[in-house]
Amino acid sequence: MLIILLGPPGAGKGTQAERIVKEKQLAYIATGDMLRNAVKTATALGRKAKQFMDQGQLVPDELVVEIVRERLQDPDCAKGALLDGFPRTVSQAIFLEQVLPTVCSGIDRVFSIEVDEKELIERLTSRRVCSDCGASYHLKFKPPQVRNVCDQCGGDLFQREDDTLETVRERLQVYKNQTEPLVKFYQDKNLLERIDGNLEIDQVYKQIAGIIEKL
Repeated sequence: MLIILLGPPGAGKGTQAERIVKEKQLAYIATGDMLRNAVKTATALGRKAKQFMDQGQLVPDELVVEIVRERLQDPDCAKGALLDGFPRTVSQAIFLEQVLPTVCSGIDRVFSIEVDEKELIERLTSRRVCSDCGASYHLKFKPPQVRNVCDQCGGDLFQREDDTLETVRERLQVYKNQTEPLVKFYQDKNLLERIDGNLEIDQVYKQIAGIIEKL
């Protein structure tokens, strides 16, 4: 089984991915982690990727897809895998489509977790982090007992630069430009499932799990 999870920043994709791989016993493949591991273990593909990363360049789509293909052949992928954060563009999706027949039967489902933009902005700009211990908070979902003070160590809470309003809007625009076209790409192939991400976490998971159980 091969599942792809799409969703803009703040959609709760990571939370759902963690639960899906645990309860459905799937391997979790996040491209960032995968690339770092390929470089760390100095695989042939990892060494090629490192050359681009050392120069501050993006790793070419063809190379990323080859690393994904290699990863899908690892023993922990025998029961299936979930791709989180990949493909990121239609170009990557096309390359992936070309190599998948060499390692598996293909993509079973693509889940697009969809959340209203206003809600996404509120979710992302409400995140806070402790400057001392790194504990994470959310002003709406997990607020500290005392405003701007860490429950665990008493340190000051701050807003990461990635979570400022200006940066959040930029991140959402990048998603719209680069990744949102994948929704139509997979819809045209009858692989897409739209998931209402405005609901509670458990309700979002139930939508996804119900579909997976029928595969």
